[in-house]
Formats: sequence, C-alpha cells, structure tokens
Amino acid sequence: MSAEMDALVANATAKLEALEAALYGLKQVHGRFRTEDGTVSVEVNSDGALVALSLSESVTSLPPAEVGQLIIWACRQAAEDAGAQRSKVVATLNESFVVAPERARGSVGGGPDSH
Repeated sequence: MSAEMDALVANATAKLEALEAALYGLKQVHGRFRTEDGTVSVEVNSDGALVALSLSESVTSLPPAEVGQLIIWACRQAAEDAGAQRSKVVATLNESFVVAPERARGSVGGGPDSH
C-alpha cells in the first residue's frame, strides 16, 4: 500500500478504537449519591435510570412525602454525577476525532481541482 493509504487505514483504525473505547466507557458510567446522614443511597446507570436504592432504618421516622422528596433529590444528584462521567467519555471521544489542520490539507481524495 502507499503511504497515503497506510495513513488512511491507521486513521480509520484509530477512530474505530476510540469509538469502541467510548462505548465501553459509557457502559461503565454509574452515578452514585448518598445523603450526608446516610438515610438514602442511590445509583443510576448512564441513562439516569435508577438501578439501586438503599434506605436506612431512620427513614421510618420521616413523613412519607419527605422520604419521597429525599429519594428524588438523591436521584437527581446521582444523575448529575452520571452526566459528568458521560461528558468526560464524550469529550475524550471528540478529542480523538479532531483532525490537525496540516493533516487535513492534501489528504487522500485530492484537492477541489482534482478530477
């Protein structure tokens, strides 16, 4: 193969590997939050869906409406944690797709006047 074709294949391979790493990274995302007093602990997946909920015995002394609000608040905090993790994975992926201007010029495919 020519040097240009080798570079094209290497670039495509690197981008595929970056995509696979991002998919793996997104599967690893789990947001977690525990209230200061430990009353409520939650875990959400990368989509923000609740996957684990733990309530301490002290929750029985609280009014049901307050417990509900506490659970919702904890879920929101965990979802923010998951969102931050997801953003890091996507930022890493985006960085891997940035093409340096000097590499983009004169790359495979020729210029606008080539036929």
